[in-house]
Amino acid sequence: MKTFVDALQREVTISYPPKRIISLCPAITETLYYLQLGDKVVGRTRFCIHPQPEVEKAVNVGGTKDMKFDRIQDLNPDLIIAEKEENTKEMVELLEKHFPVYVFEIQSITNAVRMITDLGLMTDRENEARVINQKIINNFQTIKQMKHLRVAYVIWQNPYMVVGKLTYINSLLAYMGFTNPFSSFEARYPEVTIDDLRNANLDYLFLATEPFPFNENHLTEFKELLPNTTPIIVDGEMFWYGARMVEASSYFKQTFSDL
Repeated sequence: MKTFVDALQREVTISYPPKRIISLCPAITETLYYLQLGDKVVGRTRFCIHPQPEVEKAVNVGGTKDMKFDRIQDLNPDLIIAEKEENTKEMVELLEKHFPVYVFEIQSITNAVRMITDLGLMTDRENEARVINQKIINNFQTIKQMKHLRVAYVIWQNPYMVVGKLTYINSLLAYMGFTNPFSSFEARYPEVTIDDLRNANLDYLFLATEPFPFNENHLTEFKELLPNTTPIIVDGEMFWYGARMVEASSYFKQTFSDL
């Protein structure tokens, strides 16, 4: 048995190394497989779709905010991994009565790198975690700086919602040199109007392919609504933290090279 302290400063004692892991966060699920823990992942949410086809072997235990508790009980995990934003307080409070639940909180690139390190420590994959993090650090050092172009990253429609402060994506945008005017708003994912977007004097509008499935059909709509701003469809999964960060830098360089 080993005891670890999670992002909520809770002491979590687990069988070490864990042999039956449930992940309730897609980006963390993907990272577990990159840490060569696929044979230990027994459960994941229906949104945990990477990597294919390996992840299909893990039991679908419901959504990130509407888990199926009976399925989790049947799997009898020795470690459940949650994330403060992705999962609800009520889920964690119920699960921790029965199983060890470790909660991450990812609000920055630094948090994301530390998450990989901590996963390695908890699962006896320290070397694998170190290799992944070194790749991320090396690759991120090659990302071009965007000279404070003003951008908004849109995640939802009806109502429009954008990325704000204390989020991994905002940290990523800032690292690349973009200026996000909505990082000054109170909410982490503020609801905004077309007037808000227009008044922000944006150079670019990033329309993410997830969680809302923005696609090429939306470009014409936003070009009409915001004639002085260039809308771009961006792959939302490339803005995930965790193992996806290894390949994200190449995507950013390709997508933003002409901005």
